[in-house]
Amino acid sequence: MFNTIARNYDFLNHFLSFGIDVLWRKRLIRELKKEVPKHVIDIATGTADLAIMAVKHKIPKVTGIDLSENMLAIGNKKIENKSLNDKILLIKGDAEALPFDANTFDAAMVAFGIRNFENLDNGLRDIFRVMKNGSSFFILEFSQPDRFPFKQIYKFYSFKVLPLIGRIISKDSRAYTYLPESISKFPFGKEMVEVLKKNGFTQCRYIPLSFQIATIYIGTKE
Repeated sequence: MFNTIARNYDFLNHFLSFGIDVLWRKRLIRELKKEVPKHVIDIATGTADLAIMAVKHKIPKVTGIDLSENMLAIGNKKIENKSLNDKILLIKGDAEALPFDANTFDAAMVAFGIRNFENLDNGLRDIFRVMKNGSSFFILEFSQPDRFPFKQIYKFYSFKVLPLIGRIISKDSRAYTYLPESISKFPFGKEMVEVLKKNGFTQCRYIPLSFQIATIYIGTKE
Protein backbone atom coordinates (compact mmCIF):
# COMPACT_ATOMS: atom_id res chain seq x y z
CA MET A 1 0.00 0.00 0.00
CA PHE A 2 2.75 2.47 0.90
CA ASN A 3 4.67 1.57 -2.26
CA THR A 4 1.54 2.44 -4.24
CA ILE A 5 0.99 5.88 -2.69
CA ALA A 6 4.67 6.84 -2.35
CA ARG A 7 4.66 9.29 -5.27
CA ASN A 8 1.85 11.38 -3.73
CA TYR A 9 2.64 10.74 -0.06
CA ASP A 10 4.39 14.00 0.80
CA PHE A 11 1.87 16.16 -1.04
CA LEU A 12 -1.12 14.46 0.56
CA ASN A 13 0.43 14.65 4.05
CA HIS A 14 0.81 18.42 3.78
CA PHE A 15 -2.41 19.04 1.86
CA LEU A 16 -4.72 16.93 4.02
CA SER A 17 -3.29 18.35 7.26
CA PHE A 18 -3.30 21.94 5.93
CA GLY A 19 0.47 21.97 6.50
CA ILE A 20 0.14 21.50 10.26
CA ASP A 21 2.08 18.22 10.08
CA VAL A 22 5.24 20.25 9.43
CA LEU A 23 4.71 22.18 12.69
CA TRP A 24 4.14 18.93 14.56
CA ARG A 25 7.43 17.50 13.28
CA LYS A 26 9.25 20.69 14.26
CA ARG A 27 7.87 20.34 17.79
CA LEU A 28 9.17 16.78 17.98
CA ILE A 29 12.61 17.93 16.81
CA ARG A 30 12.65 20.65 19.48
CA GLU A 31 12.05 18.00 22.13
CA LEU A 32 14.67 15.72 20.56
CA LYS A 33 17.34 18.44 20.52
CA LYS A 34 17.13 18.75 24.31
CA GLU A 35 18.83 15.34 24.47
CA VAL A 36 21.74 16.53 22.24
CA PRO A 37 21.95 13.15 20.44
CA LYS A 38 24.76 12.43 17.97
CA HIS A 39 23.19 9.47 16.16
CA VAL A 40 19.42 9.02 15.91
CA ILE A 41 17.39 6.19 14.41
CA ASP A 42 14.27 7.28 12.49
CA ILE A 43 11.80 4.40 12.54
CA ALA A 44 9.35 4.09 9.59
CA THR A 45 11.22 6.96 7.97
CA GLY A 46 9.12 6.88 4.79
CA THR A 47 10.33 9.63 2.47
CA ALA A 48 12.75 10.87 5.16
CA ASP A 49 10.96 14.14 6.01
CA LEU A 50 11.70 13.84 9.72
CA ALA A 51 15.29 12.70 9.16
CA ILE A 52 15.97 15.67 6.88
CA MET A 53 14.41 18.07 9.35
CA ALA A 54 16.54 16.62 12.15
CA VAL A 55 19.88 17.17 10.40
CA LYS A 56 18.80 20.65 9.33
CA HIS A 57 18.38 21.33 13.05
CA LYS A 58 21.96 20.23 13.78
CA ILE A 59 21.45 16.55 14.59
CA PRO A 60 24.78 15.14 13.30
CA LYS A 61 23.64 11.74 11.98
CA VAL A 62 20.34 9.96 11.29
CA THR A 63 19.77 6.38 10.17
CA GLY A 64 16.29 5.85 8.75
CA ILE A 65 14.60 2.48 8.30
CA ASP A 66 11.44 1.54 6.42
CA LEU A 67 9.88 -1.45 4.66
CA SER A 68 8.69 0.44 1.56
CA GLU A 69 11.23 0.51 -1.28
CA ASN A 70 9.34 3.22 -3.15
CA MET A 71 9.17 5.51 -0.12
CA LEU A 72 12.89 5.03 0.50
CA ALA A 73 13.68 5.74 -3.15
CA ILE A 74 11.93 9.11 -2.90
CA GLY A 75 13.66 9.79 0.42
CA ASN A 76 17.06 9.05 -1.08
CA LYS A 77 16.40 11.43 -3.97
CA LYS A 78 15.51 14.20 -1.51
CA ILE A 79 18.63 13.50 0.52
CA GLU A 80 20.82 13.58 -2.60
CA ASN A 81 19.21 16.80 -3.83
CA LYS A 82 19.94 18.43 -0.48
CA SER A 83 23.51 17.04 -0.36
CA LEU A 84 22.86 15.26 2.93
CA ASN A 85 24.22 11.81 1.99
CA ASP A 86 26.99 12.15 4.57
CA LYS A 87 24.48 12.71 7.37
CA ILE A 88 21.50 10.48 6.54
CA LEU A 89 21.51 6.78 5.70
CA LEU A 90 18.30 5.02 4.69
CA ILE A 91 17.96 1.25 5.06
CA LYS A 92 15.18 -1.15 4.11
CA GLY A 93 14.16 -3.09 7.18
CA ASP A 94 11.50 -4.08 9.67
CA ALA A 95 10.98 -1.98 12.80
CA GLU A 96 10.11 -5.15 14.69
CA ALA A 97 13.44 -6.81 13.80
CA LEU A 98 15.96 -3.98 13.57
CA PRO A 99 19.31 -4.94 11.94
CA PHE A 100 21.41 -3.16 14.58
CA ASP A 101 23.32 -4.16 17.68
CA ALA A 102 21.99 -3.36 21.12
CA ASN A 103 22.81 0.05 22.58
CA THR A 104 23.62 1.66 19.20
CA PHE A 105 21.63 4.91 19.08
CA ASP A 106 21.59 8.07 21.20
CA ALA A 107 17.86 8.55 20.53
CA ALA A 108 15.01 7.08 18.49
CA MET A 109 12.12 8.81 16.75
CA VAL A 110 9.11 7.95 14.64
CA ALA A 111 6.48 10.15 12.98
CA PHE A 112 3.13 8.69 11.96
CA GLY A 113 4.50 5.19 11.60
CA ILE A 114 4.15 3.41 14.89
CA ARG A 115 0.46 2.64 14.47
CA ASN A 116 1.39 0.59 11.38
CA PHE A 117 3.43 -1.93 13.38
CA GLU A 118 2.07 -5.44 13.04
CA ASN A 119 2.85 -6.05 16.70
CA LEU A 120 3.29 -2.84 18.71
CA ASP A 121 4.90 -4.52 21.73
CA ASN A 122 7.47 -6.35 19.60
CA GLY A 123 8.37 -3.13 17.82
CA LEU A 124 8.75 -1.14 21.03
CA ARG A 125 10.90 -3.81 22.63
CA ASP A 126 13.27 -3.91 19.65
CA ILE A 127 13.53 -0.11 19.52
CA PHE A 128 14.30 -0.19 23.26
CA ARG A 129 17.02 -2.78 22.56
CA VAL A 130 18.96 -0.65 20.03
CA MET A 131 18.82 2.51 22.17
CA LYS A 132 21.64 3.40 24.54
CA ASN A 133 21.00 3.64 28.27
CA GLY A 134 19.89 7.16 29.15
CA SER A 135 18.49 7.85 25.68
CA SER A 136 14.88 8.70 24.83
CA PHE A 137 12.30 7.63 22.26
CA PHE A 138 10.21 10.36 20.60
CA ILE A 139 6.92 9.40 18.96
CA LEU A 140 4.64 11.64 16.89
CA GLU A 141 1.34 10.00 16.13
CA PHE A 142 -2.25 10.84 15.34
CA SER A 143 -4.67 10.68 18.26
CA GLN A 144 -8.33 11.56 18.72
CA PRO A 145 -9.91 14.82 19.91
CA ASP A 146 -12.44 14.10 22.65
CA ARG A 147 -14.09 17.50 23.12
CA PHE A 148 -17.02 19.08 21.33
CA PRO A 149 -16.99 20.27 18.56
CA PHE A 150 -13.48 19.16 17.55
CA LYS A 151 -14.33 15.49 18.06
CA GLN A 152 -17.29 15.68 15.67
CA ILE A 153 -15.49 17.80 13.05
CA TYR A 154 -12.42 15.56 13.14
CA LYS A 155 -14.49 12.39 12.80
CA PHE A 156 -16.40 13.75 9.79
CA TYR A 157 -13.21 14.96 8.10
CA SER A 158 -11.30 11.74 8.80
CA PHE A 159 -13.95 9.26 7.68
CA LYS A 160 -15.67 11.23 4.91
CA VAL A 161 -13.50 13.98 3.43
CA LEU A 162 -9.98 12.60 3.82
CA PRO A 163 -10.60 9.17 2.18
CA LEU A 164 -12.34 10.82 -0.78
CA ILE A 165 -9.53 13.28 -1.50
CA GLY A 166 -6.88 10.65 -0.86
CA ARG A 167 -8.54 8.19 -3.24
CA ILE A 168 -8.84 10.78 -6.02
CA ILE A 169 -5.22 11.90 -5.81
CA SER A 170 -3.42 8.67 -4.88
CA LYS A 171 -5.66 6.32 -6.93
CA ASP A 172 -5.52 3.89 -4.01
CA SER A 173 -8.92 3.21 -2.46
CA ARG A 174 -7.43 1.47 0.61
CA ALA A 175 -4.78 3.89 1.80
CA TYR A 176 -6.84 6.80 3.07
CA THR A 177 -9.64 4.60 4.36
CA TYR A 178 -7.02 2.67 6.30
CA LEU A 179 -5.67 5.89 7.83
CA PRO A 180 -8.70 6.89 9.98
CA GLU A 181 -9.46 3.25 10.79
CA SER A 182 -5.93 2.68 12.09
CA ILE A 183 -6.05 5.89 14.14
CA SER A 184 -9.36 4.90 15.77
CA LYS A 185 -7.90 1.56 16.90
CA PHE A 186 -4.55 2.86 18.15
CA PRO A 187 -3.99 3.67 21.85
CA PHE A 188 -3.49 7.34 22.64
CA GLY A 189 -2.90 9.63 25.61
CA LYS A 190 -2.52 7.86 28.95
CA GLU A 191 -3.22 4.48 27.35
CA MET A 192 -0.20 4.83 25.05
CA VAL A 193 1.96 5.94 27.98
CA GLU A 194 1.05 2.69 29.75
CA VAL A 195 2.05 0.71 26.65
CA LEU A 196 5.46 2.41 26.69
CA LYS A 197 5.91 1.65 30.38
CA LYS A 198 4.96 -1.98 29.83
CA ASN A 199 7.77 -2.29 27.32
CA GLY A 200 10.48 -0.94 29.59
CA PHE A 201 10.38 2.82 29.07
CA THR A 202 10.43 5.17 32.06
CA GLN A 203 9.78 8.89 32.63
CA CYS A 204 7.01 8.58 30.06
CA ARG A 205 4.95 11.63 29.17
CA TYR A 206 2.84 12.96 26.35
CA ILE A 207 2.20 16.34 24.70
CA PRO A 208 -1.18 16.81 22.96
CA LEU A 209 -1.03 18.91 19.79
CA SER A 210 -3.74 20.87 17.94
CA PHE A 211 -6.73 19.92 20.12
CA GLN A 212 -5.33 16.36 20.44
CA ILE A 213 -5.38 15.64 16.69
CA ALA A 214 -1.80 14.47 17.18
CA THR A 215 0.32 13.67 20.22
CA ILE A 216 4.03 13.47 21.01
CA TYR A 217 5.07 10.67 23.39
CA ILE A 218 8.45 10.54 25.10
CA GLY A 219 9.92 7.60 26.96
CA THR A 220 13.41 6.96 28.32
CA LYS A 221 15.61 3.87 28.50
CA GLU A 222 17.36 4.01 31.85
